[in-house]
Amino acid sequence: MELKVIAYARNGHTDKFGIPRQSREESPIETRIVFEPEYKVAEALRGIEGYSHLWLIWGFSEVDSWSPTVRPPRLGGNKRMGVFATRSPFRPNPLGLSSVRLVRVEDGDLIVSGADVLDGTPIYDIKPYLSFSDSHEDARNGFAEETKGYKLNVEMSATALLNGDASLNDEIRRDIEYILSQDPRPGYQDDPDREYKLDYAGWNVAFGVEKGVVIIKKIQKM
Repeated sequence: MELKVIAYARNGHTDKFGIPRQSREESPIETRIVFEPEYKVAEALRGIEGYSHLWLIWGFSEVDSWSPTVRPPRLGGNKRMGVFATRSPFRPNPLGLSSVRLVRVEDGDLIVSGADVLDGTPIYDIKPYLSFSDSHEDARNGFAEETKGYKLNVEMSATALLNGDASLNDEIRRDIEYILSQDPRPGYQDDPDREYKLDYAGWNVAFGVEKGVVIIKKIQKM
């Protein structure tokens, strides 16, 4: 079977580090789904505004191998689980599935929020999310239940505030703080003296984590 790319995702996630590990309902980050010319047809979107959420079927564009077992980051990165019991990208067929909120239709593109994809990710299909068949009240979450509410507080250091760039708008700052609150670090890294770097939407962010709090040490335009 040959998969056709119908669109590409466009957002501020230009680096894999920092991409949410799952699609998130509460995420404020917007992604534009830009259709390829062949599929940028108004009729193909007829009726889509009636749905609040969509399924995106997409490809892990930077993965070319698979493994029968993987180390989920939220389990500390040192415990192996079966790949089919996880949402790891290291799959026989590198396909991703994300439930996202439809924000609006704009100039023939879809604006969605909550997507867990890299800028430039190929989209293979889009389907409506149906609450009466896609949501199951008695569903169990397996080992993922252990960390479903995991979240860190985020603070800006005095140095970062003092040297802040005036061109950093509230929207970008909000997005960056949300990304950091989800803790993008590998699960096995918890060194309070280590400095991490994150690129998002043309901004470079240096941060550390101390006692469960993310400290933004520097944020500057790339």
